[in-house]
Amino acid sequence: MSESLTKHYLEDALSNFRDYKKLAEKAFAQVGDEEFFGALDEESNSIAVIIKHMSGNMLSRWTLFLTTDGEKPTRQRDMEFVITPETRRDDVMREWERGWQCLFASLEPLQPEDFDKKILIRGEEHSVIEAINRQLTHYAYHIGQIVFLAKHFKSTEWKSLSIPRNRSTEFTDFLKEKTQGEGRQNRFDSTQDFIRETESSN
Repeated sequence: MSESLTKHYLEDALSNFRDYKKLAEKAFAQVGDEEFFGALDEESNSIAVIIKHMSGNMLSRWTLFLTTDGEKPTRQRDMEFVITPETRRDDVMREWERGWQCLFASLEPLQPEDFDKKILIRGEEHSVIEAINRQLTHYAYHIGQIVFLAKHFKSTEWKSLSIPRNRSTEFTDFLKEKTQGEGRQNRFDSTQDFIRETESSN
């Protein structure tokens, strides 16, 4: 794979990871502690549990990413789905940041030659791109769950993080005007800018 292609891929992957992290944090900001730890039923995960699982996954997958199996023998995956009574929101958020710091510390220094290496996850061989894509899609899946839960709990008080209903054409026109002569913007930030600017003009 060419150096320019690997550089572009890595930049895009990092951008997507950052976009999804920010999206989840906008959802966190809308819920109180009761909602943060609340679950829809006994078989469902709370926002806190999803965060704990994601962090455990990140620490396992991204620690010594290029040289060790992504499923570390020290990982206790089943315990990622358990929230003890003494757990506080700050504790969970510290784990969230710790996981993401591990991810970025492993990904940001990658060099073109690293993309020729093979990565093991539970003994299964992956290319570096396959390993990155596996985690990117996994985290997007769980962040979608987080946004769904936050929106469910807030109901009519929810502040949309995506294009508001029945305003797709208006948003497309807004985006065309806004991006003329500018670089690519975080797509989730674009919707927020649209909502904020159109509300302030009304």
